[in-house]
Order: sequence, then C-alpha cells, then structure tokens
Amino acid sequence: MNDARTVTVTGERPYDVVIGRHLLGALPGLLGTDVQRVLVVHPAALATTADAVLADLRQHGYEAFGAEVPDAEEAKTAQVAAFCWQVLGQAGFTRSDAVVGVGGGATTDLAGFVAATWLRGVRVVQVPTTVLAMVDAAVGGKTGINTAEGKNLVGAFHPPAGVLCDLAALESMSPHDFVAGLAEIVKAGFIADPVILDLVEANIELLRDPVAAAGSDVLLDLIERAVAVKARVVGEDLREAGLREILNYGHTFGHAIEHVERYRWRHGAAVSVGMVFAAELARLAGRLGDDVVDRHRSVLTALGLPTTYRADRWEQLLTAMRRDKKTRGDRLRFVVLEDVAKPTRLEGPDPTLLAAAYAEVADEPRRTTAVEL
Repeated sequence: MNDARTVTVTGERPYDVVIGRHLLGALPGLLGTDVQRVLVVHPAALATTADAVLADLRQHGYEAFGAEVPDAEEAKTAQVAAFCWQVLGQAGFTRSDAVVGVGGGATTDLAGFVAATWLRGVRVVQVPTTVLAMVDAAVGGKTGINTAEGKNLVGAFHPPAGVLCDLAALESMSPHDFVAGLAEIVKAGFIADPVILDLVEANIELLRDPVAAAGSDVLLDLIERAVAVKARVVGEDLREAGLREILNYGHTFGHAIEHVERYRWRHGAAVSVGMVFAAELARLAGRLGDDVVDRHRSVLTALGLPTTYRADRWEQLLTAMRRDKKTRGDRLRFVVLEDVAKPTRLEGPDPTLLAAAYAEVADEPRRTTAVEL
C-alpha cells in the first residue's frame, strides 16, 4: 500500500480529502488549533471506533464528546438532529468548536447537517467508513436529513474542513454493502473518468472481496479517482446550479426506487438500476449508442449489482420522481450520457419515452427501439 494521497476540493472554502490507511493521527491537523470542543457523531455499530477517535482527540488536548445515533437512514431524522443539538448545547459548544462524523453516508449527512445548523455553522470533519460515504456522501458539502415525504429534502450546503478516508475501515464491511458502494465509483467512471471503468472491469473478482480490495492499490486508485471527479465538479459548482447535476447520474430513478421501497434498498443498488434506466432513456432518445448501454449492464452485473426493478411500480416511481430536487415545476430532468464521459441533461422527456425506458429495466425487460415509439 502506498502512502496516503490527498485530493484538494477547491472553491470558496478549500479542503483536503486524505485517502490511505490508519489515518487517525491526521484528524487534529484537519480540525485546526482554534477548536476546543469536538462532538463525535457515530452509529452504535461503530462505538469501538468512536472510542478510539475520542481517546485520540483527548490525548491531543481536545474536550471530546460522543453522540451515538441509530444506524443507517434511521439516523437522518429531525429527532436525531435535535438530540445532537441538545448535546452541543449542554456541552457549551461555540462557533470555534467542531463536529466529527464517523460512519457511513447517513451518519456523515447527519453530522454535516448538525454542524451546518448549530450557531449557523461550525466546522465539520468527516471520517467516512464505507465506500459510498468516501466517494459520495462525505465529500462535496451537501448535508441533509429525510422526511416522510422524501429523502434529503431538508438540508444545507456546508463544506467540511476535511475528510479522512481510511481504507482499513472497509475490511469489516459486508460484501453486499461494499459492492453497493462501488456503484458510485462506476458512476464517476461513466460521467467523467473512463479509466475508472477500465480498472473496475479488469479487477472484478478483487472488488467483490472487501478484505482483499481494502488492502489493494486498485481500490486506492479507484477511490482517489472517484473523489477527484467529485472534487472537480463541486469545486466549480457547490450549490448545484448547473455542472454539479452530473453527479446525480442514475439518482432521479434511483431515489424513486428508494422512496417506493421505503429505503429498504441500498442506495448503490438503487443507483445501479437508475443508471441503466438513464442509459436506456438516452438510447431511446437517440443520444446514446447500444455499446455504452450494454457496458452499463455488463460492468454492474459483473460486480453483482441489480440492473432491473419490478414491473408493477411505474406510477409510484413517477410520483416519486416528480418530487425530485432536480425537477422544475412539472418538468422532469434527467442527467443522461451522449457517450462515456459526455454527460448532458434531458428535460421534460415525453411520457411514452419514460415508460419505454422503464420497460427496459422492468423484470423480464424487452428491448425496444426508438422507431417503435
């Protein structure tokens, strides 16, 4: 394993994403010298890891507190955020203090939101412990919690002071969760960096084994490249005014699946189907060749990710997509490809086109052509 690598996210408030192994010692450097109190937000499943972080912070002279929150999406509620605010208030946190998020994407989303809203914004350092969080949730400054009406509908843009991606944390992931996170890496390959796709296709067996992958330079390269893709985009467009929308490739349909399934599906699995839907939508609109569509299915299937969804949920999915944050009025907006690394937008597609694309990802899909529409 090579030494740690650093990707800098530019913008109004630049910060470093440090990628490597056994990086706990780098945390104080990202927090800075002005911080006195630190709240470590973590799920119950990572209590041991959080204890190690707390002990290290106290050894470095910080007054450190822990806030144990529910696992996964159950952490992303107003009630859990209020619990964290209560801890901050009782401990006397000021604007010069900080929050550290240790965990997967749900935990880092929550920690970022708590930091963004406490005293209108305090420093946050993210310590993601899953592939998904390392390449997506913890990087970019988008924070949020869920409501009954949808995912991430309440949130704020609040860039972190730094991110520590410690690959050693990935060794304990379940294979299903690990592979689901790879969907976001594949996404980065399709929208911006074809080398990612080449690396994934050449190392399928390795990438299906979390322990072997976590100790490899292949995963280090992939995470560095995926983070670099996101860093380039959010450095130019923090608030999703234009360019940043390309990071939502596969997410409009993917988020709809998550909503319909009441978040029982893993995010990466839903996005995997969403990318195939977007590819089929682009093909049927005459924008994307069959070879790139087929490449979506081949690489995602090889990793063990789903590429189809049940055929009887179209109306529910359509309703969920209309609530998507990228929708403008009643016009659905999709990120689609014209080729690998050539993303564009498709606005207000014809309902017949949408239904035909859904047919291609429905169970027992039948391929249609643009002519048949």
